[in-house]
Amino acid sequence: MSRRLVIDSRSFGTEGASLQGELTVASLGRLLDLLTDSAGFLQYRIQGGIGPLGRSQLVVTVEGVLSLCCQRCLEAIDYRLEVRSLLEFVDDDGDLTQEELEDDSRDFLPHQPELDVAVLIEDEILLALPNAPRHADCVLPGAGQPTARVSPFSVLAGFHGKA
Repeated sequence: MSRRLVIDSRSFGTEGASLQGELTVASLGRLLDLLTDSAGFLQYRIQGGIGPLGRSQLVVTVEGVLSLCCQRCLEAIDYRLEVRSLLEFVDDDGDLTQEELEDDSRDFLPHQPELDVAVLIEDEILLALPNAPRHADCVLPGAGQPTARVSPFSVLAGFHGKA
């Protein structure tokens, strides 16, 4: 996506519109500091709809592979990204009940007449990433080197028999 793509969150949902495409990983500026390599593409799909209370909704799906830095060994780790988010748009935060606020199955956002699709996708990716990505079976740097283990009682062995 080379040009900025903007949608109206209300009309996109009420019309049941659909949008899909590819984003280059390198185009996601806020994500670059977390990556070891910015090559590749991410596939996205946005499907509009209407929620049970007549509110506009978007289902955002993003898939691909990101090269994150393992926080244990500091080597690259290929992280399989599979994001699926349900976003419901409201006119005012006061419209939400306590039950809706506690519902983790969807997120509520204010209606946006000019919603930047790339920014929305990048937001959802950042929220989905692990805080400290790690390989399942790696070790700390330098931990594989053999070290001579010294017993704390070896000093006492020298005193044995001197008394």
